[in-house]
Amino acid sequence: MSDTSTLNVIVVGAGLAGLACAADLAAGGAAVTVLESSDAVGGRVRTDRRDGFLLDRGFQVFNTSYPQVQRRLDLRALQLSPFTPGMLLYTGAGLRRFADPTRRPGDQGDLLHGRLAGLTALTALAVLSARDMLLPPRLLKRGPDSSTLAALAGARIPAELIEGMFRPFLAGVFLEDQMETSGRFFHLVWRSMLRGTLCLPRRGIQAVPEQLAVALPPGTVRLETPVRALTGPGVLLADGRELPADAVVVATGAAAAEVLLPGLPVPQTRTVTTVYHAAPASPLPEPTLLVDTEREILNTCVLSEVSPGYSGGRALISSSVLGSGGADREPAVRARLAALYETDTAGWEHLRSYTIEGALPAMPAPLRLSQPSRVAVADSTGPDSTGPDSTGPDSTGPDSTGPGGPRRYVCGDHRATGSVQGALASGARAAREVLADS
Repeated sequence: MSDTSTLNVIVVGAGLAGLACAADLAAGGAAVTVLESSDAVGGRVRTDRRDGFLLDRGFQVFNTSYPQVQRRLDLRALQLSPFTPGMLLYTGAGLRRFADPTRRPGDQGDLLHGRLAGLTALTALAVLSARDMLLPPRLLKRGPDSSTLAALAGARIPAELIEGMFRPFLAGVFLEDQMETSGRFFHLVWRSMLRGTLCLPRRGIQAVPEQLAVALPPGTVRLETPVRALTGPGVLLADGRELPADAVVVATGAAAAEVLLPGLPVPQTRTVTTVYHAAPASPLPEPTLLVDTEREILNTCVLSEVSPGYSGGRALISSSVLGSGGADREPAVRARLAALYETDTAGWEHLRSYTIEGALPAMPAPLRLSQPSRVAVADSTGPDSTGPDSTGPDSTGPDSTGPGGPRRYVCGDHRATGSVQGALASGARAAREVLADS
């Protein structure tokens, strides 16, 4: 690799992928500028304040076991509060508890007494969990890929446990209820849940990208600076200014990346709507995820039980449903919560509803867990020279640029997996490829 002390790189987007990419580029000696259209860093990982409450933009959890998280973040500084290791399942026969026996051995009543599944199902689940927790990730990534449903069936998980626990729970993880998500990715996610702790930062999920941003050299991130197009010399801003660069990394979501790089193959995405309510008292006095096995909603949780810092003096309840609809979904969600929590919800205040378009990339099997960041562009210049040539966006050579123009790269969870780990790892890969090509 040549000297990078004069390498000028623009990163478009200050989400997790862009911030990770910028950090590694700066560590490699490059001069980096991160351009963010919004008023704060984070991308989809944002938190709003309203009436003393912290409202994450969509229900999100933080997993401590991800390698990129352990490498990049000061977990103590985030002041993490954990969820209960396990979940409550709302069934036609009432609530049933699914608990991690290695962490909560005293909460195994519903498992041991067969109220969730029989002995055969529990034995198969134990074998599956032990395999995923103990095998190295590289072994979990090998072999042919199939859907999550096929992977569970192949592990001899009976239909009663698939339908009674896995399908409703994973619908909230993958934002689809057909279990078509890659089985390979399911095994990695299940491993991360078994080995890590699901938490919330005291100051909201946005504390995660804020910590990444603070670690960058001063002045690296420019907020409220939208990019209109990529040009021959670099990027064209919405205000008409043009900024030159030796390399440009597009670190936006899939839809915005496709606009800046027409012809870039992007996956379909999943949409989720999260509804927040405030209640005078907590309807569930524990930090536990409640999953609706009848799938009228995905899940619900009393966030103020997980982290009191989220509360504005009353209980804060977060509930999610598949798809869009925003505030129109609130009456149906409120009615369902009355059944799930077995309480009167008429007096609950609707704080806000968030519909998150493109909340996750679709990840059907066979899934490529990581894609190259290099993008081949057309041999032309000017504001409209953004189309890839016939070599496609997965060109792996250093000549992925028009003559004299900046090299172009793309990163984000849509280039890896729909997770914090996937976004950070994709940003790290883009930085490696930029530095290797310099």
